[in-house]
Amino acid sequence: MPEETAPTPHDYDRLRAARPELFGNSPGGIDILLDPAEVEEARRTAAAEDPEPPVGVVYADRFVTLVRDAVRFPGGALGLYVRMLSTTASPGAVVLPLTRAGDVVLVEHYRHATRSWHWEVPRGMGSPGATGAENAVRELAEEIGAEAAELISLGRLHPDSGLLGDHVELFAARIDGFGSPETSEGIRKIVTRPWPEVAEMIAEGSITCAFTIAVLTRALLKGLLGNPGREKGNTAGEKN
Repeated sequence: MPEETAPTPHDYDRLRAARPELFGNSPGGIDILLDPAEVEEARRTAAAEDPEPPVGVVYADRFVTLVRDAVRFPGGALGLYVRMLSTTASPGAVVLPLTRAGDVVLVEHYRHATRSWHWEVPRGMGSPGATGAENAVRELAEEIGAEAAELISLGRLHPDSGLLGDHVELFAARIDGFGSPETSEGIRKIVTRPWPEVAEMIAEGSITCAFTIAVLTRALLKGLLGNPGREKGNTAGEKN
């Protein structure tokens, strides 16, 4: 797929055909309108705020697709609703690396969207045709140079159900060591921390990444975290 494409009226139809699960209507929910007359009426309703609001795929590149649907709300009103989808249907993956000693591995990652550094676990968008588990293994290798001795599924997550149409899959991974940070992706440090220290980082606001907090929560509820005998973590950029 090109780096960026100019949307056409047919892109919406192609998207519906390729990913029908994203266009289903549920009783009592917000209905997506497909009848041309209803779509035009919904567009005219929204025109008071935007003189010519486009409906359908309004932007697409190889990472994200922005869609504006014509909808009918539960109360009967018509309007337009924007949502963002991953251009690739493969689910993104969030993977929590755990050392054999039970410590959590975190990366310090610079994020362009917030223009700041964040403490996170490895994560990334899905590759075409790959499963969530395959994406998790790839992210471990790419971001921290690690292999998963054991990969544990922790279920699905909808990171922003008000805007994002896709889900990601959460995993924990037992690892025997890790390599150097992938600086080309904006990662400058890899550290290991015992769970009590990580919990303090969440409580005090040092960890704000929702993906990271979610995967840690799932791991905690699964009984995968907790090593009270270890109080101090290590900073490392080489195999343990």
